[in-house]
Amino acid sequence: MATTLADEPRQDFGAHGGATHDVTNQPPPLTPYDASEDTALLEGLRREGGGWAEGELRRVGRLAGSAQVQEWSDQANRHEPELRTHDRYGNRVDEVEFHPSWHHLMGAAVAEGLAAAPWADDRPGAHVVRTAKGLVWGHTEAGHGCPTSMTYAAVPALRRQPELAEVYEPGLTSREYEPGLRVPAGKRGLLAGMGMTEKQGGSDVRTNTTSAAPTAEPGVYTLRGHKWFTSAPMCDVFLVLAQAPGGLSCFLVPRVLPDGTRNTFRVQRLKDKLGNRSNASSEPEFDGTVAWLVGPEGQGVKTIIEMVNCTRLDCVMMSAALMRKTLVEAGHHARHRSAFGARLVDQPLMRNVLADLALESEAATTLTLRLAGAADRAVRGDAGEAAFRRIATAVGKYWVTKRGPAFTAEALECLGGNGYVEDSGMPRHYREAPLLSIWEGSGNVNALDVLRALGRDPATAQALFEELALTRGADARLDAAVAGLEDQLAEGSQAGARRLVERMALTLQGSLLVRHAPSAVADAFCATRLGGDWGHSFGTLPAAAGLDAIVGRALPDAG
Repeated sequence: MATTLADEPRQDFGAHGGATHDVTNQPPPLTPYDASEDTALLEGLRREGGGWAEGELRRVGRLAGSAQVQEWSDQANRHEPELRTHDRYGNRVDEVEFHPSWHHLMGAAVAEGLAAAPWADDRPGAHVVRTAKGLVWGHTEAGHGCPTSMTYAAVPALRRQPELAEVYEPGLTSREYEPGLRVPAGKRGLLAGMGMTEKQGGSDVRTNTTSAAPTAEPGVYTLRGHKWFTSAPMCDVFLVLAQAPGGLSCFLVPRVLPDGTRNTFRVQRLKDKLGNRSNASSEPEFDGTVAWLVGPEGQGVKTIIEMVNCTRLDCVMMSAALMRKTLVEAGHHARHRSAFGARLVDQPLMRNVLADLALESEAATTLTLRLAGAADRAVRGDAGEAAFRRIATAVGKYWVTKRGPAFTAEALECLGGNGYVEDSGMPRHYREAPLLSIWEGSGNVNALDVLRALGRDPATAQALFEELALTRGADARLDAAVAGLEDQLAEGSQAGARRLVERMALTLQGSLLVRHAPSAVADAFCATRLGGDWGHSFGTLPAAAGLDAIVGRALPDAG
Protein backbone atom coordinates (compact mmCIF):
# COMPACT_ATOMS: atom_id res chain seq x y z
CA MET A 1 0.00 0.00 0.00
CA ALA A 2 1.40 3.42 -0.98
CA THR A 3 2.24 5.82 1.79
CA THR A 4 1.49 9.53 1.87
CA LEU A 5 3.27 12.39 3.51
CA ALA A 6 0.68 12.27 6.25
CA ASP A 7 1.82 8.75 7.10
CA GLU A 8 5.46 9.78 7.54
CA PRO A 9 6.65 10.13 11.14
CA ARG A 10 6.83 13.76 12.30
CA GLN A 11 10.27 15.12 13.04
CA ASP A 12 10.79 16.48 16.52
CA PHE A 13 12.92 19.58 16.46
CA GLY A 14 12.98 19.76 20.23
CA ALA A 15 14.07 22.81 22.16
CA HIS A 16 16.62 23.93 19.58
CA GLY A 17 14.25 25.06 16.85
CA GLY A 18 11.25 24.19 14.74
CA ALA A 19 9.66 24.63 11.39
CA THR A 20 9.41 28.34 12.14
CA HIS A 21 11.85 30.69 13.78
CA ASP A 22 11.88 33.80 15.88
CA VAL A 23 13.08 36.98 14.21
CA THR A 24 15.99 38.50 16.09
CA ASN A 25 18.53 41.23 15.44
CA GLN A 26 16.34 42.95 12.86
CA PRO A 27 15.29 46.60 13.24
CA PRO A 28 11.66 47.41 13.97
CA PRO A 29 9.69 49.38 11.38
CA LEU A 30 10.82 52.99 11.13
CA THR A 31 7.27 54.24 10.83
CA PRO A 32 5.74 56.21 12.31
CA TYR A 33 8.40 58.90 12.57
CA ASP A 34 8.64 62.68 12.21
CA ALA A 35 10.34 63.50 8.91
CA SER A 36 10.84 67.12 10.04
CA GLU A 37 13.04 66.04 12.95
CA ASP A 38 16.11 67.57 11.33
CA THR A 39 18.06 70.24 13.17
CA ALA A 40 19.73 71.67 10.07
CA LEU A 41 16.38 71.95 8.32
CA LEU A 42 14.64 73.72 11.20
CA GLU A 43 17.55 76.12 11.70
CA GLY A 44 17.58 76.94 7.99
CA LEU A 45 13.83 77.50 7.93
CA ARG A 46 14.09 80.11 10.67
CA ARG A 47 17.22 81.71 9.22
CA GLU A 48 15.74 82.17 5.75
CA GLY A 49 12.51 83.79 6.94
CA GLY A 50 10.08 80.89 7.17
CA GLY A 51 10.06 80.32 10.92
CA TRP A 52 6.43 81.41 11.11
CA ALA A 53 5.47 78.06 9.52
CA GLU A 54 7.46 75.77 11.82
CA GLY A 55 4.26 74.31 13.28
CA GLU A 56 3.00 73.52 9.78
CA LEU A 57 6.30 71.91 8.90
CA ARG A 58 6.22 69.68 11.95
CA ARG A 59 2.68 68.58 11.11
CA VAL A 60 3.74 67.75 7.52
CA GLY A 61 6.71 65.84 8.94
CA ARG A 62 4.51 63.63 11.06
CA LEU A 63 2.18 63.05 8.13
CA ALA A 64 5.04 62.17 5.76
CA GLY A 65 6.48 59.67 8.25
CA SER A 66 3.16 58.04 9.05
CA ALA A 67 2.63 54.38 8.21
CA GLN A 68 -0.29 55.20 5.93
CA VAL A 69 1.56 57.74 3.79
CA GLN A 70 4.65 55.52 3.54
CA GLU A 71 2.33 52.73 2.35
CA TRP A 72 0.82 55.06 -0.27
CA SER A 73 4.35 55.80 -1.49
CA ASP A 74 5.13 52.13 -1.92
CA GLN A 75 1.84 51.36 -3.65
CA ALA A 76 2.11 54.28 -6.06
CA ASN A 77 5.38 52.82 -7.35
CA ARG A 78 4.29 49.19 -7.37
CA HIS A 79 1.11 49.97 -9.33
CA GLU A 80 2.42 52.07 -12.19
CA PRO A 81 0.27 54.43 -14.28
CA GLU A 82 -1.37 53.02 -17.40
CA LEU A 83 -2.03 54.78 -20.68
CA ARG A 84 -5.49 54.52 -22.20
CA THR A 85 -5.39 56.00 -25.70
CA HIS A 86 -8.98 55.15 -26.75
CA ASP A 87 -12.33 54.58 -25.12
CA ARG A 88 -14.41 51.45 -25.77
CA TYR A 89 -15.96 53.04 -28.85
CA GLY A 90 -12.65 53.89 -30.52
CA ASN A 91 -12.52 57.59 -29.66
CA ARG A 92 -9.14 59.10 -28.73
CA VAL A 93 -9.06 60.01 -25.04
CA ASP A 94 -5.30 59.92 -24.25
CA GLU A 95 -5.79 59.51 -20.54
CA VAL A 96 -3.49 58.08 -17.89
CA GLU A 97 -4.92 56.04 -15.03
CA PHE A 98 -3.22 56.11 -11.64
CA HIS A 99 -3.49 53.98 -8.52
CA PRO A 100 -5.58 55.60 -5.74
CA SER A 101 -2.41 55.99 -3.67
CA TRP A 102 -1.05 58.43 -6.25
CA HIS A 103 -4.14 60.58 -5.89
CA HIS A 104 -3.88 60.48 -2.08
CA LEU A 105 -0.28 61.73 -2.28
CA MET A 106 -1.15 64.40 -4.82
CA GLY A 107 -4.09 65.61 -2.76
CA ALA A 108 -1.95 65.95 0.35
CA ALA A 109 0.92 67.67 -1.49
CA VAL A 110 -1.34 70.24 -3.15
CA ALA A 111 -3.23 70.89 0.10
CA GLU A 112 0.07 71.61 1.86
CA GLY A 113 1.03 74.24 -0.74
CA LEU A 114 3.68 72.20 -2.58
CA ALA A 115 2.31 73.23 -5.97
CA ALA A 116 1.91 76.92 -6.85
CA ALA A 117 0.32 78.19 -3.63
CA PRO A 118 3.31 80.44 -2.64
CA TRP A 119 2.64 82.71 -5.62
CA ALA A 120 -0.67 83.65 -3.97
CA ASP A 121 0.94 84.18 -0.55
CA ASP A 122 2.36 87.65 0.15
CA ARG A 123 4.12 86.68 3.37
CA PRO A 124 7.93 86.95 3.24
CA GLY A 125 9.36 83.46 3.37
CA ALA A 126 6.44 81.76 1.61
CA HIS A 127 8.73 80.22 -1.01
CA VAL A 128 11.17 79.12 1.72
CA VAL A 129 8.32 77.38 3.52
CA ARG A 130 7.35 75.52 0.36
CA THR A 131 10.94 74.34 -0.11
CA ALA A 132 11.21 73.26 3.54
CA LYS A 133 7.96 71.34 3.22
CA GLY A 134 9.37 69.74 0.07
CA LEU A 135 12.44 68.60 2.00
CA VAL A 136 10.10 66.92 4.48
CA TRP A 137 7.45 65.62 2.08
CA GLY A 138 10.31 64.19 0.01
CA HIS A 139 10.44 61.38 2.57
CA THR A 140 7.40 59.93 0.75
CA GLU A 141 8.12 59.30 -2.93
CA ALA A 142 9.50 61.43 -5.73
CA GLY A 143 7.21 60.75 -8.71
CA HIS A 144 4.34 63.01 -7.70
CA GLY A 145 6.84 65.79 -7.03
CA CYS A 146 7.14 66.28 -10.79
CA PRO A 147 3.66 67.74 -11.46
CA THR A 148 3.71 69.82 -8.28
CA SER A 149 7.11 71.23 -9.27
CA MET A 150 6.01 72.07 -12.82
CA THR A 151 2.84 73.69 -11.53
CA TYR A 152 4.90 75.84 -9.17
CA ALA A 153 7.29 76.82 -11.94
CA ALA A 154 4.61 77.62 -14.52
CA VAL A 155 3.18 80.67 -12.75
CA PRO A 156 6.06 83.16 -13.23
CA ALA A 157 6.31 82.20 -16.91
CA LEU A 158 2.56 82.53 -17.40
CA ARG A 159 2.63 86.00 -15.86
CA ARG A 160 4.42 87.23 -18.96
CA GLN A 161 0.97 87.02 -20.58
CA PRO A 162 -1.25 88.72 -17.96
CA GLU A 163 -4.58 87.95 -19.64
CA LEU A 164 -3.78 84.22 -19.55
CA ALA A 165 -2.49 84.41 -15.98
CA GLU A 166 -5.76 86.02 -14.95
CA VAL A 167 -7.65 82.98 -16.25
CA TYR A 168 -5.39 80.15 -15.10
CA GLU A 169 -3.43 81.37 -12.09
CA PRO A 170 -6.27 81.04 -9.54
CA GLY A 171 -6.55 77.33 -10.34
CA LEU A 172 -2.81 76.78 -10.38
CA THR A 173 -2.30 78.44 -6.99
CA SER A 174 -5.25 76.62 -5.43
CA ARG A 175 -4.72 74.13 -2.60
CA GLU A 176 -7.41 71.83 -3.98
CA TYR A 177 -6.54 68.78 -6.05
CA GLU A 178 -9.15 67.92 -8.67
CA PRO A 179 -8.03 65.16 -11.06
CA GLY A 180 -9.69 64.54 -14.39
CA LEU A 181 -9.74 66.37 -17.72
CA ARG A 182 -12.34 69.10 -17.82
CA VAL A 183 -12.54 72.75 -18.88
CA PRO A 184 -9.81 74.39 -16.76
CA ALA A 185 -11.83 77.46 -15.89
CA GLY A 186 -14.45 75.27 -14.24
CA LYS A 187 -12.10 73.32 -11.96
CA ARG A 188 -11.25 74.05 -8.35
CA GLY A 189 -7.57 73.28 -8.87
CA LEU A 190 -5.23 72.93 -11.85
CA LEU A 191 -1.90 71.27 -12.60
CA ALA A 192 0.62 72.42 -15.21
CA GLY A 193 3.22 70.51 -17.19
CA MET A 194 5.84 71.43 -19.75
CA GLY A 195 6.74 70.22 -23.23
CA MET A 196 10.22 71.45 -24.13
CA THR A 197 12.48 68.69 -25.45
CA GLU A 198 12.31 66.86 -28.75
CA LYS A 199 14.02 63.72 -29.94
CA GLN A 200 16.54 65.44 -32.22
CA GLY A 201 17.71 68.02 -29.68
CA GLY A 202 17.06 67.23 -26.03
CA SER A 203 18.35 70.18 -24.02
CA ASP A 204 19.22 72.03 -27.23
CA VAL A 205 15.68 73.38 -27.52
CA ARG A 206 16.62 75.89 -30.22
CA THR A 207 16.72 72.94 -32.64
CA ASN A 208 13.04 72.16 -31.96
CA THR A 209 11.02 71.43 -35.08
CA THR A 210 7.48 71.65 -33.63
CA SER A 211 5.85 74.45 -35.59
CA ALA A 212 3.31 77.08 -34.53
CA ALA A 213 1.06 78.63 -37.15
CA PRO A 214 -0.90 81.78 -36.25
CA THR A 215 -4.66 81.71 -36.71
CA ALA A 216 -7.07 84.54 -37.48
CA GLU A 217 -7.59 85.04 -33.74
CA PRO A 218 -4.84 87.20 -32.19
CA GLY A 219 -2.52 85.26 -29.92
CA VAL A 220 -3.94 81.88 -30.92
CA TYR A 221 -1.85 79.36 -32.89
CA THR A 222 -2.01 75.76 -33.98
CA LEU A 223 0.91 73.42 -33.25
CA ARG A 224 2.26 70.49 -35.20
CA GLY A 225 5.08 68.30 -33.92
CA HIS A 226 6.23 65.58 -31.53
CA LYS A 227 7.62 66.12 -28.03
CA TRP A 228 10.09 63.61 -26.64
CA PHE A 229 9.77 63.84 -22.85
CA THR A 230 6.60 65.37 -21.44
CA SER A 231 5.93 64.18 -17.92
CA ALA A 232 2.55 64.09 -16.17
CA PRO A 233 0.38 64.18 -19.32
CA MET A 234 -2.73 64.20 -17.13
CA CYS A 235 -2.04 67.87 -16.25
CA ASP A 236 -4.61 70.45 -17.26
CA VAL A 237 -2.32 72.85 -19.14
CA PHE A 238 1.19 72.74 -20.58
CA LEU A 239 3.82 75.30 -21.43
CA VAL A 240 5.28 74.23 -24.77
CA LEU A 241 8.11 75.53 -26.97
CA ALA A 242 7.50 75.69 -30.73
CA GLN A 243 8.85 77.52 -33.76
CA ALA A 244 6.60 80.45 -34.65
CA PRO A 245 7.21 82.76 -37.64
CA GLY A 246 9.20 85.03 -35.33
CA GLY A 247 11.33 82.23 -33.87
CA LEU A 248 11.21 79.85 -30.91
CA SER A 249 8.26 80.85 -28.73
CA CYS A 250 6.39 79.70 -25.63
CA PHE A 251 2.75 78.58 -25.77
CA LEU A 252 0.03 77.54 -23.37
CA VAL A 253 -1.64 74.27 -24.42
CA PRO A 254 -4.76 73.18 -22.49
CA ARG A 255 -5.82 69.55 -22.61
CA VAL A 256 -9.47 70.66 -22.79
CA LEU A 257 -10.48 73.75 -24.76
CA PRO A 258 -12.78 76.45 -23.37
CA ASP A 259 -15.73 75.03 -25.35
CA GLY A 260 -15.31 71.64 -23.63
CA THR A 261 -13.79 69.75 -26.57
CA ARG A 262 -10.54 67.78 -26.22
CA ASN A 263 -7.49 69.51 -27.64
CA THR A 264 -5.32 67.32 -29.88
CA PHE A 265 -2.75 65.86 -27.48
CA ARG A 266 -2.03 62.34 -28.70
CA VAL A 267 0.01 60.43 -26.16
CA GLN A 268 2.05 58.00 -28.26
CA ARG A 269 3.52 56.04 -25.37
CA LEU A 270 4.69 56.22 -21.76
CA LYS A 271 8.42 55.98 -21.13
CA ASP A 272 9.77 52.83 -19.47
CA LYS A 273 12.13 54.53 -17.02
CA LEU A 274 14.83 53.37 -14.61
CA GLY A 275 13.06 55.02 -11.68
CA ASN A 276 10.35 57.61 -11.03
CA ARG A 277 7.96 54.79 -11.87
CA SER A 278 4.89 56.33 -10.28
CA ASN A 279 5.10 59.33 -12.59
CA ALA A 280 3.90 58.99 -16.18
CA SER A 281 6.34 60.46 -18.71
CA SER A 282 5.08 60.58 -22.25
CA GLU A 283 5.61 61.45 -25.91
CA PRO A 284 2.69 63.63 -27.07
CA GLU A 285 2.01 64.46 -30.68
CA PHE A 286 0.48 67.77 -31.74
CA ASP A 287 -1.50 68.05 -34.96
CA GLY A 288 -3.63 71.15 -35.23
CA THR A 289 -3.32 71.57 -31.47
CA VAL A 290 -4.70 74.89 -30.27
CA ALA A 291 -2.25 77.01 -28.27
CA TRP A 292 -2.01 80.52 -26.85
CA LEU A 293 1.19 82.57 -27.15
CA VAL A 294 2.95 83.35 -23.84
CA GLY A 295 5.32 86.29 -24.14
CA PRO A 296 6.53 87.73 -27.44
CA GLU A 297 7.30 85.61 -30.48
CA GLY A 298 10.93 84.58 -30.65
CA GLN A 299 11.47 84.89 -26.89
CA GLY A 300 10.49 81.40 -25.83
CA VAL A 301 13.69 80.69 -23.89
CA LYS A 302 13.58 84.07 -22.16
CA THR A 303 9.95 83.43 -21.23
CA ILE A 304 10.61 80.09 -19.59
CA ILE A 305 13.90 80.96 -17.86
CA GLU A 306 12.09 81.74 -14.60
CA MET A 307 10.39 78.36 -14.88
CA VAL A 308 13.80 76.72 -15.20
CA ASN A 309 15.10 78.52 -12.11
CA CYS A 310 12.18 77.13 -10.13
CA THR A 311 12.42 73.54 -11.33
CA ARG A 312 16.19 73.49 -10.86
CA LEU A 313 15.74 74.55 -7.25
CA ASP A 314 13.28 71.69 -6.87
CA CYS A 315 15.88 69.26 -8.24
CA VAL A 316 18.28 70.40 -5.51
CA MET A 317 15.50 70.16 -2.93
CA MET A 318 14.47 66.66 -3.96
CA SER A 319 18.08 65.42 -3.99
CA ALA A 320 18.62 66.82 -0.50
CA ALA A 321 15.36 65.23 0.66
CA LEU A 322 16.42 61.88 -0.78
CA MET A 323 19.76 62.15 1.02
CA ARG A 324 18.06 62.88 4.30
CA LYS A 325 15.52 60.09 3.86
CA THR A 326 18.16 57.45 3.15
CA LEU A 327 20.36 58.72 5.99
CA VAL A 328 17.43 58.33 8.39
CA GLU A 329 16.86 54.79 7.11
CA ALA A 330 20.54 53.93 7.47
CA GLY A 331 20.73 55.42 10.97
CA HIS A 332 17.62 53.55 12.08
CA HIS A 333 19.06 50.26 10.86
CA ALA A 334 22.45 50.88 12.47
CA ARG A 335 20.85 51.83 15.77
CA HIS A 336 18.94 48.53 16.03
CA ARG A 337 21.23 46.03 14.30
CA SER A 338 24.17 44.39 16.07
CA ALA A 339 27.27 42.72 14.68
CA PHE A 340 30.48 41.46 16.25
CA GLY A 341 29.17 42.10 19.73
CA ALA A 342 28.01 45.70 19.41
CA ARG A 343 25.36 47.82 17.73
CA LEU A 344 26.36 48.87 14.24
CA VAL A 345 26.07 52.52 15.18
CA ASP A 346 28.69 51.99 17.90
CA GLN A 347 31.17 50.36 15.54
CA PRO A 348 33.85 52.96 14.67
CA LEU A 349 33.78 52.31 10.92
CA MET A 350 30.01 52.50 10.66
CA ARG A 351 30.00 55.63 12.80
CA ASN A 352 32.45 57.20 10.37
CA VAL A 353 30.21 56.34 7.43
CA LEU A 354 27.13 57.81 9.14
CA ALA A 355 29.03 60.95 10.10
CA ASP A 356 30.28 61.44 6.55
CA LEU A 357 26.78 60.98 5.16
CA ALA A 358 25.45 63.39 7.78
CA LEU A 359 27.99 66.03 6.65
CA GLU A 360 26.90 65.68 3.04
CA SER A 361 23.23 65.80 3.98
CA GLU A 362 23.55 68.91 6.11
CA ALA A 363 25.56 70.70 3.43
CA ALA A 364 22.88 69.88 0.85
CA THR A 365 20.01 70.94 3.12
CA THR A 366 21.69 74.19 4.14
CA LEU A 367 22.45 75.12 0.53
CA THR A 368 18.90 74.25 -0.55
CA LEU A 369 17.37 76.58 2.01
CA ARG A 370 19.84 79.37 1.16
CA LEU A 371 18.76 79.06 -2.48
CA ALA A 372 15.11 79.11 -1.43
CA GLY A 373 15.74 82.26 0.59
CA ALA A 374 17.38 83.89 -2.43
CA ALA A 375 14.41 82.91 -4.60
CA ASP A 376 11.95 84.32 -2.08
CA ARG A 377 13.77 87.63 -1.85
CA ALA A 378 14.39 87.80 -5.60
CA VAL A 379 10.70 87.55 -6.47
CA ARG A 380 10.12 90.40 -4.01
CA GLY A 381 12.52 92.66 -5.92
CA ASP A 382 15.96 92.13 -4.36
CA ALA A 383 18.37 92.52 -7.30
CA GLY A 384 21.40 91.23 -5.41
CA GLU A 385 19.60 88.08 -4.36
CA ALA A 386 18.34 87.65 -7.93
CA ALA A 387 21.93 87.68 -9.21
CA PHE A 388 23.03 85.23 -6.51
CA ARG A 389 20.07 82.99 -7.26
CA ARG A 390 20.87 83.00 -10.98
CA ILE A 391 24.32 81.48 -10.54
CA ALA A 392 23.99 79.61 -7.24
CA THR A 393 20.91 77.63 -8.31
CA ALA A 394 22.74 76.28 -11.36
CA VAL A 395 25.78 75.51 -9.18
CA GLY A 396 23.63 73.74 -6.60
CA LYS A 397 21.72 71.84 -9.26
CA TYR A 398 24.98 70.57 -10.71
CA TRP A 399 26.65 69.49 -7.47
CA VAL A 400 23.94 68.34 -5.07
CA THR A 401 22.24 66.17 -7.69
CA LYS A 402 25.62 64.69 -8.63
CA ARG A 403 26.23 63.67 -5.03
CA GLY A 404 22.84 62.00 -4.72
CA PRO A 405 23.55 58.66 -6.44
CA ALA A 406 26.78 58.00 -4.52
CA PHE A 407 25.08 59.01 -1.30
CA THR A 408 22.08 56.71 -1.74
CA ALA A 409 24.36 53.83 -2.71
CA GLU A 410 26.34 54.24 0.50
CA ALA A 411 23.19 54.54 2.61
CA LEU A 412 21.81 51.41 0.99
CA GLU A 413 25.02 49.56 1.81
CA CYS A 414 24.58 50.40 5.49
CA LEU A 415 21.64 47.98 5.45
CA GLY A 416 23.73 45.25 3.82
CA GLY A 417 21.72 42.66 1.93
CA ASN A 418 18.52 43.99 3.48
CA GLY A 419 19.06 47.24 1.61
CA TYR A 420 19.23 45.44 -1.72
CA VAL A 421 15.74 44.03 -1.27
CA GLU A 422 12.77 45.96 -2.63
CA ASP A 423 10.85 45.67 0.65
CA SER A 424 13.36 47.97 2.31
CA GLY A 425 12.50 50.83 -0.04
CA MET A 426 16.18 51.58 -0.61
CA PRO A 427 16.30 50.25 -4.20
CA ARG A 428 13.53 52.70 -5.13
CA HIS A 429 15.52 55.59 -3.65
CA TYR A 430 18.67 54.40 -5.42
CA ARG A 431 16.91 54.30 -8.80
CA GLU A 432 15.44 57.74 -8.16
CA ALA A 433 18.70 59.52 -7.43
CA PRO A 434 20.17 59.76 -10.98
CA LEU A 435 17.03 61.37 -12.38
CA LEU A 436 17.60 64.60 -10.51
CA SER A 437 20.98 65.18 -12.17
CA ILE A 438 19.34 64.68 -15.58
CA TRP A 439 16.00 66.43 -15.21
CA GLU A 440 16.16 70.14 -16.08
CA GLY A 441 19.55 69.81 -17.69
CA SER A 442 22.34 67.27 -17.21
CA GLY A 443 25.62 68.10 -15.51
CA ASN A 444 27.16 69.49 -18.67
CA VAL A 445 24.15 71.68 -19.40
CA ASN A 446 24.25 73.21 -15.92
CA ALA A 447 28.01 73.69 -15.99
CA LEU A 448 27.72 75.49 -19.32
CA ASP A 449 24.87 77.57 -17.93
CA VAL A 450 27.15 78.75 -15.13
CA LEU A 451 29.73 79.84 -17.72
CA ARG A 452 26.96 81.59 -19.66
CA ALA A 453 25.79 83.46 -16.58
CA LEU A 454 29.32 84.54 -15.72
CA GLY A 455 29.92 85.76 -19.27
CA ARG A 456 26.66 87.61 -19.77
CA ASP A 457 26.04 89.02 -16.30
CA PRO A 458 29.11 89.96 -14.20
CA ALA A 459 26.75 90.71 -11.30
CA THR A 460 26.36 86.96 -10.76
CA ALA A 461 30.06 86.45 -9.97
CA GLN A 462 30.02 89.54 -7.78
CA ALA A 463 27.03 88.18 -5.84
CA LEU A 464 28.72 84.81 -5.33
CA PHE A 465 31.98 86.32 -4.05
CA GLU A 466 30.11 88.74 -1.79
CA GLU A 467 28.46 85.69 -0.24
CA LEU A 468 31.80 83.93 0.20
CA ALA A 469 33.37 87.09 1.66
CA LEU A 470 31.07 86.82 4.66
CA THR A 471 33.37 84.13 6.08
CA ARG A 472 36.71 85.59 5.05
CA GLY A 473 39.30 84.83 7.73
CA ALA A 474 37.12 82.30 9.56
CA ASP A 475 38.82 79.18 8.17
CA ALA A 476 42.16 79.03 6.36
CA ARG A 477 41.10 76.07 4.20
CA LEU A 478 37.99 77.92 3.06
CA ASP A 479 40.01 81.05 2.32
CA ALA A 480 42.44 79.02 0.22
CA ALA A 481 39.58 77.43 -1.70
CA VAL A 482 38.04 80.82 -2.46
CA ALA A 483 41.40 82.13 -3.66
CA GLY A 484 41.78 79.09 -5.90
CA LEU A 485 38.28 79.68 -7.22
CA GLU A 486 39.17 83.25 -8.18
CA ASP A 487 42.21 81.98 -10.11
CA GLN A 488 40.18 79.25 -11.79
CA LEU A 489 37.45 81.70 -12.74
CA ALA A 490 39.92 83.66 -14.84
CA GLU A 491 40.40 80.62 -17.11
CA GLY A 492 36.71 80.17 -17.96
CA SER A 493 37.27 77.28 -20.39
CA GLN A 494 34.47 74.92 -21.34
CA ALA A 495 36.69 71.89 -20.75
CA GLY A 496 37.24 72.98 -17.15
CA ALA A 497 33.64 73.98 -16.47
CA ARG A 498 32.77 71.00 -14.29
CA ARG A 499 35.86 71.49 -12.14
CA LEU A 500 35.00 75.17 -11.75
CA VAL A 501 31.39 74.54 -10.77
CA GLU A 502 32.37 71.81 -8.32
CA ARG A 503 34.73 74.20 -6.57
CA MET A 504 32.02 76.86 -6.51
CA ALA A 505 29.60 74.46 -4.88
CA LEU A 506 32.05 73.23 -2.26
CA THR A 507 33.24 76.70 -1.28
CA LEU A 508 29.63 77.90 -1.05
CA GLN A 509 28.62 74.93 1.10
CA GLY A 510 31.72 75.36 3.24
CA SER A 511 30.99 79.04 3.72
CA LEU A 512 27.40 78.37 4.76
CA LEU A 513 28.45 75.68 7.25
CA VAL A 514 31.19 77.86 8.75
CA ARG A 515 28.58 80.58 9.30
CA HIS A 516 25.69 78.46 10.52
CA ALA A 517 26.69 74.93 11.61
CA PRO A 518 28.41 73.76 14.82
CA SER A 519 32.19 73.83 14.72
CA ALA A 520 32.47 70.02 14.49
CA VAL A 521 30.38 69.99 11.31
CA ALA A 522 32.06 72.98 9.69
CA ASP A 523 35.57 71.83 10.58
CA ALA A 524 35.02 68.30 9.25
CA PHE A 525 33.54 69.63 6.01
CA CYS A 526 36.37 72.08 5.40
CA ALA A 527 39.01 69.50 6.30
CA THR A 528 37.65 66.92 3.88
CA ARG A 529 35.85 68.66 1.02
CA LEU A 530 38.19 71.67 0.87
CA GLY A 531 41.38 70.64 2.69
CA GLY A 532 41.82 67.24 1.05
CA ASP A 533 41.92 65.20 4.27
CA TRP A 534 39.50 62.67 2.86
CA GLY A 535 39.55 59.37 1.03
CA HIS A 536 37.74 58.44 -2.18
CA SER A 537 34.52 57.18 -0.60
CA PHE A 538 32.17 57.96 2.25
CA GLY A 539 33.34 56.88 5.69
CA THR A 540 36.91 58.18 5.41
CA LEU A 541 36.72 61.18 7.74
CA PRO A 542 39.90 61.86 9.74
CA ALA A 543 40.05 60.43 13.24
CA ALA A 544 39.82 63.90 14.83
CA ALA A 545 36.63 64.82 12.97
CA GLY A 546 34.30 64.76 15.96
CA LEU A 547 32.23 61.83 14.75
CA ASP A 548 30.03 61.63 17.84
CA ALA A 549 29.03 65.28 17.62
CA ILE A 550 28.23 65.02 13.92
CA VAL A 551 26.18 61.85 14.24
CA GLY A 552 24.44 63.12 17.36
CA ARG A 553 23.33 66.29 15.57
CA ALA A 554 22.00 64.51 12.49
CA LEU A 555 20.59 61.41 14.22
CA PRO A 556 19.90 62.27 17.88
CA ASP A 557 18.66 58.78 18.72
CA ALA A 558 21.93 57.32 17.45
CA GLY A 559 24.16 59.64 19.47
